[in-house]
Amino acid sequence: MVDKARRTAWVCQECGRPASGWLGQCPGCGAWNAIVEEPVAEPRARSPRAPAAVRPLVAVAAGEALRRTTGLAELDRVLGGGLVQGSVVLVGGDPGIGKSTLALQACGALARQGVPVLYVAGEESPEQVRLRADRLGMAEAGVLIVPETSAEAVIEALHATRPAAVVVDSIQTLHTARLESAAGSVGQVRESAALLVAECKASGVACFLIGHVTREGTLAGPRVLEHLVDAVLYFEGDGAHALRVLRAVKNRFGSTNEVAVFEMGESGLVEVPNPSAAFLAERPQGAPGSAVLATLEGSRPVLVEIQALVSRSFLAMPRRTAIGLDPGRVALLLAVLEKRMRVALGDQDVFLNVAGGLRVDEPAADLAVVAAVASSARGRPLPADVAMWGEVGLTGEVRAVGRSDARLREAARQGFRRCLLPVRNAHGLIAPDGAVVEGVAALDDLFAALELA
Repeated sequence: MVDKARRTAWVCQECGRPASGWLGQCPGCGAWNAIVEEPVAEPRARSPRAPAAVRPLVAVAAGEALRRTTGLAELDRVLGGGLVQGSVVLVGGDPGIGKSTLALQACGALARQGVPVLYVAGEESPEQVRLRADRLGMAEAGVLIVPETSAEAVIEALHATRPAAVVVDSIQTLHTARLESAAGSVGQVRESAALLVAECKASGVACFLIGHVTREGTLAGPRVLEHLVDAVLYFEGDGAHALRVLRAVKNRFGSTNEVAVFEMGESGLVEVPNPSAAFLAERPQGAPGSAVLATLEGSRPVLVEIQALVSRSFLAMPRRTAIGLDPGRVALLLAVLEKRMRVALGDQDVFLNVAGGLRVDEPAADLAVVAAVASSARGRPLPADVAMWGEVGLTGEVRAVGRSDARLREAARQGFRRCLLPVRNAHGLIAPDGAVVEGVAALDDLFAALELA
């Protein structure tokens, strides 16, 4: 009897997009020479089992008993209060950003609470992990470790050790015998993750999957990986800054777009309970082009410094550079400044930066961006005790934004006595002791309040 021909598929190894055949460039992510042919996992016949019992939803056990704190307050904040039994959390980030350090510190913190934890080392040897654990002060905690890259062997280790939590570092190193493609390929990542997710759900083991990101900033491997897991956390930052931001972009058991702030030091990641003070610690006093923005990261208000530098351009097309801000939004605000406020920028280079490495995408940053650019162009420093937020429209009006009460409380807590915000938000807002609320209806009001006219 002749066996059936083995089924194969052409798949991009960067983004997981399927293709009908070989292509030099992926039409999805634009990667070159990334589409390869790989075998398709054949479905295995499942043994017959009894159907799942049907019961009322209110009869299902729930509550805080199913959620366990990790011992790291900032990580618990992002997870929604702790680690849920049987949940699978995917942690992504650039190489060297601190993913493995965070995972090992979480393992040690859990083990010190008497929680059995298994660390699956796919990229490092046990000796290398021990050296890092000694540096982090986690070697004394009861963390189990297994150097393994086979998904089936990892599941056997889970059966043998019965941990309450497992860390897989990293998911790209795992492979399964069901496929013959190389470890790290789209098929291997997808099938290995599916096996682990099914096992963790069945046994109630909480799982951390460590993943790498591509040069575009998305998790390497198929997008289906993000749909398999319960939470997706991105570790943001770079080697030039000590601060790291852990951002939740998906969370079935808590708030999405929540963030935690850590500082990378010699002894690992240190929690930053007051990120506003950390981001403003090195703010220069009396320098033109510096404005303080009260932004929101998830549900947390954070004060950051917006820096602007306007200088004469010697190029035919002046440069417009924005780091940590949306370049399209910056171009819009510069056009509004020129048209409505007569700030000449046509022959000027404009550079904008969010100090500390944080990325700000909300429209509430408009007011601080405009103030910083005008301050640098006029050569006049802004008052040191002023914080601001608000969206700027194309006609120069200042529009209302959300949660001004939380922004105001954070600004007052950090010692800022004047807060410039949209006039609609200022109505009915009670200022804390020592703070003054000033409503701004248009950019003319902003320039008058900051003496930039």
